[in-house]
Amino acid sequence: MAHMTDSTDSLRASLAAVRTEVGKAVVGQDGAVTGLIIALLAGGHVLLEGVPGVAKTLLVRSLSAAMRLDTKRIQFTPDLMPGDITGSAVYDPKSGEFEFREGPVFTNILLADEINRTPPKTQAALLEAMEERQVSADGVTRKLPAPFLVAATMNPIEYEGTYTLPEAQLDRFLLKLVLDLPERDVELEVLQRHASGFNPRDLAAAGLTPVLDAATLAKAQADVATVTVSPDVLGYAVDLARGTRHSPSVKLGVSPRGTTALLAASRAWAWLSGSTGVTPDHIQTMAVPVLRHRIQLRTEAELEGVAPDTVLRSVIQQVQVPI
Repeated sequence: MAHMTDSTDSLRASLAAVRTEVGKAVVGQDGAVTGLIIALLAGGHVLLEGVPGVAKTLLVRSLSAAMRLDTKRIQFTPDLMPGDITGSAVYDPKSGEFEFREGPVFTNILLADEINRTPPKTQAALLEAMEERQVSADGVTRKLPAPFLVAATMNPIEYEGTYTLPEAQLDRFLLKLVLDLPERDVELEVLQRHASGFNPRDLAAAGLTPVLDAATLAKAQADVATVTVSPDVLGYAVDLARGTRHSPSVKLGVSPRGTTALLAASRAWAWLSGSTGVTPDHIQTMAVPVLRHRIQLRTEAELEGVAPDTVLRSVIQQVQVPI
């Protein structure tokens, strides 16, 4: 048992080191960094919401570099076709045959930039990859590399030229993280770094070194799966989800898939914080990022300026916590 703890501790330490490395390039987004690590541990995908210019791309690139993972970026546009994501068959004049050329989805961390600017058909192509971790083209199914995480950025809805993501697709994202504009001291530090020569395109020069790889991450994922959950805590997660369905501000509450996601994220968070079992605290911490994109508010609640986070916090206050 002691040996097991040793390996668990060293796995945890290497994930803590990832945070430190990312911090060499990204200032003041600790919550988002932790969220992405939780998603990797739980095998889920992440929605990043925030105005342009809050270091979303740099965050994903830094995380990939610190974990020695491959990363690609797709800029979503209204004319993007499904094949631009998954790849397509290309004619080879030498052999006289068509061969499949892999698209950018064949990577470990895919940054899907401004995902809500592309039409539903192209969003659906990404959906199969996210859900099945494979791409089907010309009758052949090709597996995606492991780990595979989609970090999709979304502009806040009021931007023009955006397509709303369908509920089914939103439900496929484990977490929705909101990247706020930085506080003054953080913005000042960003500027100081740039003034002293920091180049966001050259992460190695910033001193960012890989401290983890895909094999170590796979071990950590297996370790997370051993975190225990008592029947009481499972019941608490279900009660929170049911609480959203009965809230007067909510048109559509959290689905059972949302409850499963809450459990997976809470397990990863419990493991990361050094616990062997999930507590109601872990569930409460993860409830807002896991559930905020899974509830649909009534129109009148939206008009009154009610936010999903506010609804979730009031549900957390109302649902009885197991002792």
